[in-house]
Amino acid sequence: MAMSLLGTYLLAVVLLLITPGPVIALVTHTAVRDGYRRAFITLAGTNLASLVLLAMAVMILAGIVDIHPLSLAGVGFIGALFIGWMGIGMLTHPQPTTATSARQGGFLTGFLTAIANPKDILFFVAFFPQFVPVTRNFAQSITLLTLIWIALDLLILTMWIIAVRRYVSLRYERAIRLATALFMLVVAIYGAVWNGNAIWIAFSEG
Repeated sequence: MAMSLLGTYLLAVVLLLITPGPVIALVTHTAVRDGYRRAFITLAGTNLASLVLLAMAVMILAGIVDIHPLSLAGVGFIGALFIGWMGIGMLTHPQPTTATSARQGGFLTGFLTAIANPKDILFFVAFFPQFVPVTRNFAQSITLLTLIWIALDLLILTMWIIAVRRYVSLRYERAIRLATALFMLVVAIYGAVWNGNAIWIAFSEG
């Protein structure tokens, strides 16, 4: 086993997961507004989305699926639009109602937010394959890397949820909602511009 490569993978995953992004913003906002139960349901959705992206990366590596680079940019662009829609929804519904609660948290929303997250898409498709040689066996490497991802993902997001619920008062929910919405809009704009530019270049060269 290549311990140095494994250590690099651990560090990369931890840095990716602790860095603020749409998933952390959604999970922490849900924790403050709706409590532990809904936050952990949302977490389950985000974790499943990560496994789907990971499975896609494995199928690409195994030669089962061949994805055109333009497809990746297209998925990233659509994902940016979805995250932007989430942010706008938070800004246009200042009062937490049943309808907005269902839209801003929950298993499906968590799944869609994570599956559309440009940061996660880039990690699994472009960065994850570099760590497959961690062992000499492809299946063992994928299993090990997947288990590490699941464990760290659940641990770090759980720590975010507990920290927010314990140390952030509900009276700050409006400020957190505003910060979450603005952050999602920034991510959405960046993702739309980046992927839109990639799509434009691909069509121009084609």
